[in-house]
Amino acid sequence: MKVSPIAALLPVPTGALQIPDLAAIAPPTYQPPGEPTSTIYFSLIIPTYNESRNLEALIQQVSSLLDQVLPNDYELLVVDDDSPDRTWELAQELQHRYPQLQVMRRQTEQGLSTAVIRGWQVAQGQVLGVIDGDLQHPPETLLHLLTAIRQGADLAVASRHVEGGGVSNWGLIRRFLSRGAQLLGLLILPNVVGRVSDPMSGYFLVRRRAIAGQLLNPMGYKILIEVLGRGEIQQVAEVGYVFQERQEGKSKVTWRQYVEYILHLLKLRSRGRITRLRQRFQFPLGRFLRFGVVGLSGVLVDMVMLYLLSDPSTLAWGLTRSKLIAAEVAIINNFIWNDRWTFGDISRHQQSWHCRLKRLLKFHLICLAGLGLNVLLLNLFFNGFGINRYVANLLAIAIVTLWNFWVNLKLSWRVTQVK
Repeated sequence: MKVSPIAALLPVPTGALQIPDLAAIAPPTYQPPGEPTSTIYFSLIIPTYNESRNLEALIQQVSSLLDQVLPNDYELLVVDDDSPDRTWELAQELQHRYPQLQVMRRQTEQGLSTAVIRGWQVAQGQVLGVIDGDLQHPPETLLHLLTAIRQGADLAVASRHVEGGGVSNWGLIRRFLSRGAQLLGLLILPNVVGRVSDPMSGYFLVRRRAIAGQLLNPMGYKILIEVLGRGEIQQVAEVGYVFQERQEGKSKVTWRQYVEYILHLLKLRSRGRITRLRQRFQFPLGRFLRFGVVGLSGVLVDMVMLYLLSDPSTLAWGLTRSKLIAAEVAIINNFIWNDRWTFGDISRHQQSWHCRLKRLLKFHLICLAGLGLNVLLLNLFFNGFGINRYVANLLAIAIVTLWNFWVNLKLSWRVTQVK
């Protein structure tokens, strides 16, 4: 019996996540006069990780459908993230039965979004698509998505939230998270997320020309908002589909996906401003450390005073009154040391009593605001959660330390700087 040789794996692209146009992938060869240049119409990416039990059925169903509408005019690309169950090997074994199938094994990168882009980078199609490898995306919906593209859409999205769409058996929590993520998307990036009813869909088709040359930078699993946010998408079409329950394998949906989705929205919203702000912002670490040392001295003063005033073995005053007095003594202690040491390079240029009193007043008001928060936290930890009064006090002090430093840096000593 003759065994067909295993086809070679596709090379994994490196470098920037940019989709080239067709001319960059396959330079035109000589064509006889009057003969059209041969191209593939449709390339479908199937990103996989531990999908060996689902992949063969998916390939069979998708191939059967596309052979009817695009005979010899499509390709399937399995992009596997080095699955422990060796999904890529199964895909290679299927290639002798499905000649339109190609396989890529990634060993240095991971993540669904980048897997899709790496597949698109080597794809030959005029239309690019993505479908999950777990059979939760019904393959027959591909026919409706292709029809929408042929009718002029730049992007055709399979949606759970339009007519004909839905979910088969989702629990209340997952429904809440999905809708909540969509609502946050509308608040953060309305002009992008608002263009589709299901921005978290991972099942869609897009014309190559709409995203070719764009530098993509996705996060997490949801690549659709990256395509919407950075691509030149004019016309969008949506097709309803019912999200199926997984029959084999383990679901990869976790809370982290929703967090990455929100971070991705914020990154698209900022259009680079967050990165530029981070580059411009220089945290004064040395000054903060000095402020922290002074703060520790204030903690010691505060703790000693709180003990002397509130402990049942001493004066046994009420907790709130004792805390206010202890904090006031600590504030004065901290101001003296901060004015002489932490911000000494600034305050030494204006040593008049008037300037010092102004700094003291501002420092005092800022710390009192922090003290209000401190008292609330102390009572919450002590009376609400039953934490030891001294541990509760220490926790409250730690929470307001950063507040005190940052606002004092911007207000209390800033005005005394000499131009």
